[in-house]
Amino acid sequence: MRSLGAPAVAAVAAVLLAGCGLGLGGSPTSTHSAPAPARAAAATATARLRATVARAQRTHEIPTPAPAQKALGGWRSPVQAVQVFAQWYINWTADTVATHLRVLSQAAIGQARSAMTLAAAQVGHDSSIALGGIANSGAVEAIAPVTGQDDVYAVVTRERTTATHTSAYQGLRPGWHVTLATVTEVDGGLWTISGWQPEN
Repeated sequence: MRSLGAPAVAAVAAVLLAGCGLGLGGSPTSTHSAPAPARAAAATATARLRATVARAQRTHEIPTPAPAQKALGGWRSPVQAVQVFAQWYINWTADTVATHLRVLSQAAIGQARSAMTLAAAQVGHDSSIALGGIANSGAVEAIAPVTGQDDVYAVVTRERTTATHTSAYQGLRPGWHVTLATVTEVDGGLWTISGWQPEN
């Protein structure tokens, strides 16, 4: 939702009311009498509009539905979706990390898309990754459904971070990581990631 100031709310309310052919008093501006069903529909529309305007004046927000998200493709099974997504997420270099995150954001929906988009933006502003020649590599070691949670999988990875231009990661041993991945079925019976929550 977008936050609006009080003048903007009043202006939007006026446009909404005018666009529906209603005066500020709520009566039709036309002099022709409408059939009863049309009058009932107009009254219902007016009531809804007034409720929307009242809420906008109270909260300074206009309620708008979230746009539908479409994933760029998908995978044949939930496990395959988690496997491929995780491999792309953990294997990158300083030159490829931003691209990997942007591709993952387009392949995902919901919270996972937001997380990947935000991470890509943060990486784009972090010069230390490129300056240090930092890279991450790893393998997906296990994927299992989480008991009692539909379409949620625990994915276990073993990863190692290295750097070519700094000693900060010298001698760092590979580490184990757990992430909770939520999968969602999309068009054509394919699956994609809708939630991505690293636990450590």
